[in-house]
Parts: sequence; structure tokens; C-alpha cells
Amino acid sequence: MLRATLTRPGRVRLRTKVTAVVVAAAALAMALTAVMSYRGVSELVADELDRGLDDRTNTVITLLDADLTPPPRKDMTEQVLSAGGTVRRLTPGGTELPVSAADLRVARTGRGESRTDVVVSGTEYGVLTRPLPGGGAVMVGQSYEGAVRVDNAFLWRVSWTTAAAVGLSALLSWIVLGRILRPVRQLVRTTRHITTTRNLSTALPPAGSDEIGQLTRSFEAMLTALRRSRAQQQQLVQDASHELRTPLTSVRGSAELLQRARGRLDPKDEGQILTTLVNETAALDDLVRELVELATDRYTDEEPAAVDLVALAEDTAHRHRTRTGRTISVTTDGPVPVRARPRAVQRCVDNLLSNAVKFSPDGTPVTVHIDGSRLSVRDRGPGIEPGERDAVFARFHRGSRTQATPGSGLGLAIVHDIVTADDGTVFATGAAGGGAEVGFVLPPDA
Repeated sequence: MLRATLTRPGRVRLRTKVTAVVVAAAALAMALTAVMSYRGVSELVADELDRGLDDRTNTVITLLDADLTPPPRKDMTEQVLSAGGTVRRLTPGGTELPVSAADLRVARTGRGESRTDVVVSGTEYGVLTRPLPGGGAVMVGQSYEGAVRVDNAFLWRVSWTTAAAVGLSALLSWIVLGRILRPVRQLVRTTRHITTTRNLSTALPPAGSDEIGQLTRSFEAMLTALRRSRAQQQQLVQDASHELRTPLTSVRGSAELLQRARGRLDPKDEGQILTTLVNETAALDDLVRELVELATDRYTDEEPAAVDLVALAEDTAHRHRTRTGRTISVTTDGPVPVRARPRAVQRCVDNLLSNAVKFSPDGTPVTVHIDGSRLSVRDRGPGIEPGERDAVFARFHRGSRTQATPGSGLGLAIVHDIVTADDGTVFATGAAGGGAEVGFVLPPDA
């Protein structure tokens, strides 16, 4: 699926789609501008034609009233309409305008005017009829042929100009988008290489300050997490193989001894070997369980919530008292709820109490203290060397003072991973009067 989304056709489609959107927006804007301009120019031309027709009609009336003949105009034709309906053309060889009932009414009454558009011999005219002072009326027709020619020329120029502008915007958009998407193409090539080779050490392209740079940084953060996870897995496998070797060797040696002896061993020796087998098998079971716990975070799907550390500590302490018979007390100093995964935190407290009970001499108390969002478990055991207070949270670490104590060395490592995953911190230190104090601090619940 990842490779399918990173193919070259996918990149071309993205570039084409974005270009199409840009060109469509530009074409729409230009078309609207052209339409509005065309309508504005058409209205302006129509107004000018109406004014020209009015001016020419007034001029003709004035000249006729002075017994003068109006000079001919190429785009104009004039005629006098008598009250009886007789037409006398003023323009020699000019076109005769058709007479309507409205024109006759103006000629007979000598009042008002008539304005209409007519088509004569395939040419459209705007006709204005007005009364003459001495009776009758004058009809002036103005040809729209020149206006139509100008209108068509303007429409043609607007059309090809818009088409050229759209084509130019498409070309520029394609070129600019190619430059903009270049970091995306570089990122796609790099991620495809990583997907194919599984080489997480491959460097990503430099990240800028824009959204593509943010995407690159997000990929880099993801790769960093994957690198860290792979390194931890490899280290876990190496450490686990080393830790498993000792109990497996002991179990195998005891089993081979029993196989060779085949009932010839002293019952006391045989019982000792069987006890060793049971103990080593139990240790293997604990170790495998801890490894599974560490390798797979079973609490990943658990949602963070407000956790009452006091109630959780009291419940865990009660279970350990019942199981071990030890004295475990819980003390508080201004406790506050914390924000964490409840079952995961309970596992942390359980691991801390198990460690404290294991390393404390019989009959000595264990104390759980909660101060604000800080929980600590104090034992009366051998304590922790100052140079080992950070190392105790490493996987399979066994302190110099606890080498003889059985255990997997994974309990505190699990505590570390759970607490840090919830944005908390862990600590280990020596306690006044002997022993150790180990615990964690989690963020308070808002």
C-alpha cells in the first residue's frame, strides 16, 4: 500500500490536480472579469448610440425649421413624415424607414416621440421619431452596423486574451508547482528507498520551514523512533539470549544427569536435582514472562486517566502483605492525583514492592511513601552503590550487592519504560539508615 501511494503516477496526478484547480480558479476569475467588462462596454456603447441619435434628431429638426437641408451622414438616414402619412426622404439614396402606428401618432398629434429598433435590408437601425414645429414629424435612423462590428471585435479580443491568459497561467502553475513539489518528490524517493532496503539510517532531505518541512520533520521523528525501537529490540535479543543461557544450561545439565543415572542416584541427591530443576524452571518462567512484558507493552491501548496513588498503593501493599506476610506501610504527604495509565502504574508499584520485599531481610518493614505526585518504596536491604543508581533501571542489570539474589533483572526496567512513556521520571537512591529508596514521579492530573 505504501509503495502504491508513492509511485510516479501518484505524483503526476497530484501536480496535475493542483494545476487544474489553479487554472480553473484563474479561468473562472478571468471569465467573470471578461463578462463584466463586455457588459459594461456594451452598455456604454448603447448609451453613446442613444445620445448620438438624440443629438442628430435635434440637429435635423433645427435645420429643417430654418429651411436648411441636413448634411448627410454615412451611418444615418432621415425622412419627414407628414400628418397624412406621406414620407419624404432627406438623405438622397438613403434607406427608407418603415412607418409604424406610433410614428403616425407623433406626426398627427405633434406631441411625444417614438423610439424603436427596425431591420431594413438586413441592417439594424435605431429609429427616433419626433414632431416638427410646422406639423408632421421627422424620423432619424442610426445604423448599428459599426457598433456591432466594434462589439464583435471586442468580444473576439476578450475571448482570445482570456484563453491566452488561462494557457499562460496553466504553464506557470505547472512550472511553479514542479518547484514547490520538488521536496515532496525527494521525500518520496527517500521513503521508497527506505521501504525497499529497510535501511533506517538513510538521511531524509533537508527540512524547510513550510508545511513540507513539517512533514519531513515528522518523518524524521518517526524514523528516529523506529531506529531507537530496532536498536532496543536488538539489544533485548542479545541480552535475553545471554540471560537465558545460564538457567537453560543448568536445566539441561540436571536433566542429563538424571538421564544418565536412571534411578541409581541417592534419593537425597535426586531430590536436590529435582529441586534445582523446579527452581530453574520457575526462574525461566519468570524471565520469559518479564521479557514478554518488556518487549510488548500490554498497556499501550490503555487510555491515561486520573490515578489515585494512595488507593493504588494501599491495594498493592495489601496484596503483598497477604502473599508474603511482611510489614508494608503506606505513608502520605500532600498526595495529588496523577495522569497515567492505571493498570500500568499498578504494575510499576507491584514491581517496586516485589523488589523491596526480595532484597529486604526477613522481619524488616517496607515503606511506601507518597509525596504529591512522587511515589517511593523504601527497603532495608543492602542498598545501591552511588555509581549504580542509574544503571539499576537497565535491562538485566544486577547490582554488585545483589548478585546472589535470584531474579530476572527486568522489574525496574519495566518500571522505567512505563513511567517514561507517561512523561514521568524514575529515581533510585540510598536511604538514611541503610537500604534503598526507589520510585517514580508522574505528572499531576490537571
